[in-house]
Amino acid sequence: MAGVDRTAVNDFVRQQWDSSVLPSLSGLVAIPAVSPTFDAEWEANGHLDAVIEHVRGWIAAREIAGAEIEVVRLPGRSPLLLVDVPATEGACSETALLYGHLDKQPPVGGWSEGLGPWTPVVRDGRLYGRGAVDDGYSGYAAVTAIEALRAHGGEHPRCVLLLETGEESGSPDLPAYLEHLGERLGRIGLVVCLDAGGGDYDRLWLTTSLRGLVQLNVTVRVLEAGQHSGAASGLVPDSFRIARRLLDRLEDSATGEVLIPELNVRIPENRVAEARSCVAAAPGLVRDSIELPEGMRTIVDDEAELALNNWWRPTLSVIGAEGLPHPSDAGNVLRPYTTLDLSFRIPPTADPDEALRAVRAALEADVPYGASVEFGHSEAGQGFNAPDTAEWLNDALDAVSTEVFGNGWRTMGVGGSIPFMGLLHDNYPDAQFVVTGALGPGSNAHVPDESLDLDYAARVTTAVAYVLDAHARR
Repeated sequence: MAGVDRTAVNDFVRQQWDSSVLPSLSGLVAIPAVSPTFDAEWEANGHLDAVIEHVRGWIAAREIAGAEIEVVRLPGRSPLLLVDVPATEGACSETALLYGHLDKQPPVGGWSEGLGPWTPVVRDGRLYGRGAVDDGYSGYAAVTAIEALRAHGGEHPRCVLLLETGEESGSPDLPAYLEHLGERLGRIGLVVCLDAGGGDYDRLWLTTSLRGLVQLNVTVRVLEAGQHSGAASGLVPDSFRIARRLLDRLEDSATGEVLIPELNVRIPENRVAEARSCVAAAPGLVRDSIELPEGMRTIVDDEAELALNNWWRPTLSVIGAEGLPHPSDAGNVLRPYTTLDLSFRIPPTADPDEALRAVRAALEADVPYGASVEFGHSEAGQGFNAPDTAEWLNDALDAVSTEVFGNGWRTMGVGGSIPFMGLLHDNYPDAQFVVTGALGPGSNAHVPDESLDLDYAARVTTAVAYVLDAHARR
C-alpha cells in the first residue's frame, strides 16, 4: 500500500463507524425488512423499499465524487441497490464487485430481556437486532473502506456495490439482475462478499467453500380421506411408513450417509488439509459452534472430520411436515397422506440440478404398494469453491493481518449456502474472491439475539480497504 497512510485509514474507519455508520445501521435494524419468502405481501408492505431507501440516503450523503447510486427494479422482483464508484487515477482497469444484502430473516421469539428484532441496542460492544450482522452492515463497510482510501492516499479500482433484497429467500432474483447488468458491470477481477465470517474474532477469516442446496417438498398419499385406524390399518399402509422407506433410498439412517451418487464428490486434498489446519489453529471452531443438550454428542469425535462433514459432505434434514396433527389433536385415524420438506446440503462442487433430478427419480420409482408420490416446491442452489489466492491478494491479507488483527489470516469452509457466489464464480472464473465478514461466535444470525461485534466489523472494513488498494495497484 505504498503512498497510503495505513494508520490514518484505520483511524478513519473507526471514527466513521462511531460517528456515522452505527447510528444509520441502528436505523436499518429498526426496519422489519423480512425477505420475500417470509412476507408474501412484501411489495404492499414496503419494508424492502424502505431499507433500500435508508441505505441509499446514507450513501448519497457521503457525497463520494463521481459515484452513481441507483435503485434497480425488474418487474415482479425484489429491488436491488447499485452503487458505482469510479476508480482512482491510475488504478487497474478491472472492476471490483462488492456484495451484500439488506433483506432479513423473520424475527422469531425468545429474545433476551431488553432486546428485540426491530429494537437496536448497543450492549458490551455489540449492536443487537435483526439484520445487524446478517448482513445489513455490509454496504456501510464497503463504502467506508472506499472513503478511507480516497481520504488518505489510497487507490481503488472501479467499485460496484450490489445490495440485494432476496438473499434470505435463496437469491431467486439475482441471476436476472446479473444478466440485466452484465455489460454494465464490465470485466470483474475481484469479488468481495461480506456475508460470511469465521471461527473467532482474533483474526481475519476467508470462506473458501460453501455447500450448495437442494430442497424438495414431497407428499406420499395412500387415501383420498382419512379412515378409522381400526378399520383401515392392516389393509392400507401408513403413509409415514412409505415415506420412511423412500427416505432409506436417500440416506443411511444409521450413519447419515447420503446414498445418491450425484450428491457426493471426492473432497479435494487442499480442502482436507484446510480443515485440519483450521481446527488445529482454533480448537473448538467446529465442535463448539453448536451448543448441545447435556448428554448429546456430535456425530463423530474427530473435529477435522466434523469440519468436512459440515463443509463438504452431503447431508439431509427434514425441515418441515404436513398431514401430521398436533399430538393433542390426534385421533385414531389412518391419515391419507404425509408431506415432508427435504433439505439437502450438497458439496460445493456438486451439480445442484443433477442432484435434484436424482433425488426425484429415487423417490418416484417403484413406490411401495402403488402409493402416489407428489412433488411440490423445489429449489436447487449452487455451491462455491474458491480459486487459489493470487500473490497480490495473499500479500494484502498478510499485511492487514499483521497491522490490524495481530494474527495470521485463516481460511475455512462453511456448511451453509450463498448461491450467488457459485454463480459469480461461473460467470467470472478468473476473478479473485474474498468471501469474509463479521459473523462469528455469538452472532446468532437467523435466531434470537442476533448481534454485530462492532470492533470486529471495523477491522473487517479496514481489511476491505487493504484488499481494494492492493487490487488497484497490482
